[in-house]
Amino acid sequence: MNPSEINSSIDPAEVAKFQAMARDWWDPQGKFKPLHMLNPTRLDYVVTQIATEFTLDRRMPRPFEGLRVLDIGCGGGLISEPLARLGASVTGADAAPGNIAVASLHAEEQGLDIEYLNVTAESLLAEGRQFDVVVALEIVEHVADPAAFIQTCHDLLRPGGMAVISTLNRTAKSFGAAIIGAEWVMRWLPKGTHDWRRFITPDELSGMSEGAGLVPVDRTGMVFNPLGWSWSLSARDLSVNYALTALRAA
Repeated sequence: MNPSEINSSIDPAEVAKFQAMARDWWDPQGKFKPLHMLNPTRLDYVVTQIATEFTLDRRMPRPFEGLRVLDIGCGGGLISEPLARLGASVTGADAAPGNIAVASLHAEEQGLDIEYLNVTAESLLAEGRQFDVVVALEIVEHVADPAAFIQTCHDLLRPGGMAVISTLNRTAKSFGAAIIGAEWVMRWLPKGTHDWRRFITPDELSGMSEGAGLVPVDRTGMVFNPLGWSWSLSARDLSVNYALTALRAA
């Protein structure tokens, strides 16, 4: 189903931004350099939350075997691929067809069986799809209606399922780091990739999640250290990047 065939929370202008950058997804020095730098840290958070909630042993070769995971706004597959390697049955959905083309080709080259679909989350919901885990990383600040999007994430979860959502906090520090730093100074991203007014505070995201019927169980920051040129997780510093984990009632 084409994303335009059903009412959705996507913002066509935001989709167009990432469609234009699709070919750069797997270039660690390209336009998605910030995501490549952040990816190991956000992946560690996602994997830890999944393993903890479902009582899975990360030391096993394929600890997520049997889990159905939806990666909404999957882009080129930076999160979908490692989750598939951990044994999960992964569906990657993205509204930009160029992203799906890149992701599918890269997964095939890696010998990974991932279901990549050029659809919206709402389309999957209309089909009656449900998942154990819904992952939505760095996408909620780009959708037209964040609250409606989170409601869709809830509805895509089976009872007892888990959502992991990451985004940017709306603070002076995030404006300096994500827009002035990443877009204007370092030029890691094209100017206009982010709109600070669309950033969402942790309390706002928690409120939207609760309004959708989800129960937030964790909020963790992801902090960049310019001296070590590295990212780390922080239980206290949610001032720029952060993630929230929430559960659907069983």
